[in-house]
Amino acid sequence: MIGSPQSRIFAYGMVTAGALALAGCAGTDSGPAATTLPPPDAHAQLVDSSGADRGRADIYRDGSGLRVELVARGFAPGTYGMHIHSVGQCTAPDFTSAGPHWNPTGAQHGRDNPAGAHHGDLPNLVVESGTIGRATLNVVGSRFEGEGGLLDADGAAFVIHAGPDDMKTDPSGNSGGRVACGVIVRG
Repeated sequence: MIGSPQSRIFAYGMVTAGALALAGCAGTDSGPAATTLPPPDAHAQLVDSSGADRGRADIYRDGSGLRVELVARGFAPGTYGMHIHSVGQCTAPDFTSAGPHWNPTGAQHGRDNPAGAHHGDLPNLVVESGTIGRATLNVVGSRFEGEGGLLDADGAAFVIHAGPDDMKTDPSGNSGGRVACGVIVRG
């Protein structure tokens, strides 16, 4: 038993403070906590030839190369070729300033190529309904920076083409004109 009145007041105060602290931890369950994704290592803000927003590609380094999380806006339902191009420029109206596909290994074009695709080859974007397309893409074996890396001396750009990539025609995939482009920048 606690002896002095001051000791009892202190003990009751500690019990009350503890009970209040536990009560503060209680609450209504509003479901699972939101997951916060890490910031991307790089991104490209996509625009069309008029400068209108056409989406964003977030790029992350992972153990096997690069992962791209894409949200494309303002596209009619259909299939569109996508590539990483070798120059970090997107001069409208045709975006040819982005140069050829990013190809640090000198490989031929085409995901269906028996020798394998080059790093700039990506799967087609499929917009099923509405005007928004989403894709998660893996660029296996690629480097983020340094010689032959995504962010080398002249940078890189993410490009969406007017038509589907046939996955075999060298060097471009026969995917038509460039309709959206974004310079890839850090962060």
